[in-house]
Amino acid sequence: MAIVELVMPKMGESIMEATILRWHKKPGDQVKSDETILEIATDKVDSEVPSIADGEITEILYAENDVVPVGAVIARINTNVEAAAAAPVTAPEAPVQQQQSQAEVEVVKPQEEVHEPQFTTAAGPRFYSPLVLTIAQQEGIGFAELEKIPGTGNEGRVTKKDILNYVESKAKGFVHTATPMPAKAAEVPVAAEQPKPQPQVQPQPQPQVQVTVQPQTQTSSNGHSVSYTGAAEIIEMDRMRKLIADHMVRSVQTSPHVTSFAEADVTNIVRWRDQEKKVFEKREGEKITFTPLFIEALVKCIKKYPLLNSSLEGDKIIMKKDINVGMATALPTGNLIVPVIRNADMLNLVGLTKQVNQLATAARNNKLKPDDTQNGTITLTNVGTFGSLAGTPIINQPQVAILAVGTIKKRPVVIETEHGDTIAIRHMMYLSMSYDHRIIDGALGSTFLSAVVHELENFDIHREY
Repeated sequence: MAIVELVMPKMGESIMEATILRWHKKPGDQVKSDETILEIATDKVDSEVPSIADGEITEILYAENDVVPVGAVIARINTNVEAAAAAPVTAPEAPVQQQQSQAEVEVVKPQEEVHEPQFTTAAGPRFYSPLVLTIAQQEGIGFAELEKIPGTGNEGRVTKKDILNYVESKAKGFVHTATPMPAKAAEVPVAAEQPKPQPQVQPQPQPQVQVTVQPQTQTSSNGHSVSYTGAAEIIEMDRMRKLIADHMVRSVQTSPHVTSFAEADVTNIVRWRDQEKKVFEKREGEKITFTPLFIEALVKCIKKYPLLNSSLEGDKIIMKKDINVGMATALPTGNLIVPVIRNADMLNLVGLTKQVNQLATAARNNKLKPDDTQNGTITLTNVGTFGSLAGTPIINQPQVAILAVGTIKKRPVVIETEHGDTIAIRHMMYLSMSYDHRIIDGALGSTFLSAVVHELENFDIHREY
């Protein structure tokens, strides 16, 4: 019998763990190579994990909703299908590594296989993922304090769950840290070491809407009990909506938002696209939307005002040399994701169009890779797609600015000419930009937005692709 160990795959350079969303197979099921075994999720995207061999699932080591470090063994597959099918089910076999030679077993083992989270108090520096460092910065947790947080990840690393639990405990007035302790205490599971709520801490009463006299209750997955009366339905947030909610709350808590508004006459862009879209599609094999045209104008202005393409860490401003434009994209589920067009300043209009279409299609079909949503430096969101005139977008941390474009509408507008003023029907669009007032003042924010308007209004209707 040859056993293959399926490990949690690495989903990106900065991703050190993933959550198991759903198992498609159970022990005893037959699988074929490349057949989906389970679905996993990172803080960015969801992915499917295929089988790496034909055979039978003999063991599943983690349950759904478990957070698993990259490289950990999550399942074992018996590749000797015929023998496995013929053999009767008997007592559990001895460990494979004691029965088979190394040549008969294909394994990819992590550095340490941990099935039960433990505190790690070993001395020396620890690795921290960018996500953990970002949360620490947002919560005002210094490096010295971060070193004291117990880690339940691989090799004692602090996971997102660890630091969020620490922040929650800190807010309630009790904190457990990884201070030196006797060797035996270091092996106690997390569940036994977490501090118990103090008796004097009283839960906050939940708001109720009294409509009828038939109270109902429902407990969410995190144990929070929701009470209500009357005709209502409680819907549990899905995983992505929870991540979006958490990201949005942290953004407004981190950055003092300021939003500036402007109006642009985009008649030239509309006319150019109307006359060129069929030729463009025939020549390039891609449909051209307004989005790549807006991104092109945004990139030109970033080159003039590079501070909009930065981030803030502590009191240090990090000016980004790469211009990676995030493109807010609505999913069929109603959730939102932001795939990133990397090095947008190096692409012409054809290249931008292909990137926009490719990422949008991948997002709608749940085919985005984790790296497709990372390292954005500024974001564009098209609220006009859904009929909105304008919006006040929330900054996509750790960026410092986000531009929203509204729907394009025909309106009568006063046009100044050398022969006097006249009224004409023009294609008009509102733009709004939210920016981090810690480093971008109203003067720079408004100037940048005006520059984008100037680029859009002076679009060359005779231009080539």
